Amino acid sequence: MMVSPLLLVACSFIGWFSLYASFCHLNTNRSYEWNCRIVTVIHGFLIISLSAYVGFIDGPWPFTHPGSLNTALQVQVLCLTLGYFIFDLCWCVYFQTERLLMLVHHVLSILGINMALILGESATEVNAVLFGSEITNPFLQARWFLREMGHYHSFCGDLVDFLFVALFTGVRIGVGANLLWCELVSPTPRWFVKVGGVAMYIVSWVFMISIWRFAWRKSVMKYQLWRGQGKGNGYKQGNNCRKIQ
Repeated sequence: MMVSPLLLVACSFIGWFSLYASFCHLNTNRSYEWNCRIVTVIHGFLIISLSAYVGFIDGPWPFTHPGSLNTALQVQVLCLTLGYFIFDLCWCVYFQTERLLMLVHHVLSILGINMALILGESATEVNAVLFGSEITNPFLQARWFLREMGHYHSFCGDLVDFLFVALFTGVRIGVGANLLWCELVSPTPRWFVKVGGVAMYIVSWVFMISIWRFAWRKSVMKYQLWRGQGKGNGYKQGNNCRKIQ
């Protein structure tokens, strides 16, 4: 039973690495991180679509059936994303681009997916966690690309930041709390699966605190800039009035 998932994960890893290598070959004028983040965006949109289909259409519903047996489609989605997380973790460790918290997030994700595949159960809630985690990822990558292209300090950058903070707060913290509660009160999932869910939610909160601090600093800077411009305009208007008089 383990042969098929292992082959799927291996094929997934090779596929993501090959995609990254292809982008590096095509975009020789771009950095390795640029090409890796393109792969991240592709993975994000793909997993958002697949996990949404699994959770909302194919089922079972994670809020009512946590700990249920894995379906064939759930296993395929988990294997696809597990290969990506292994690739991305290796890339991050090799190039040393991420902080410890992001590496911990990747390790917990890999362990959680492996646990669901080995047990043959709980892929329902793991798939839901994947959806909640990846739905904010395109906006996170968009911020990086805007910054690299010199367009971050614009209306588009402000919009991306707002959507990122709003989705992270609403989905990963708000909906995530509801999912975690359903997981904890249900008698079906194993105790160590519940512990893993708590650990992932704690990591989300650590991310959330950092994001809120960033949002507060940016809001204060925007307000101070707006006030400075308002005072400048008022000073100019006052000078113009005195000149007319």
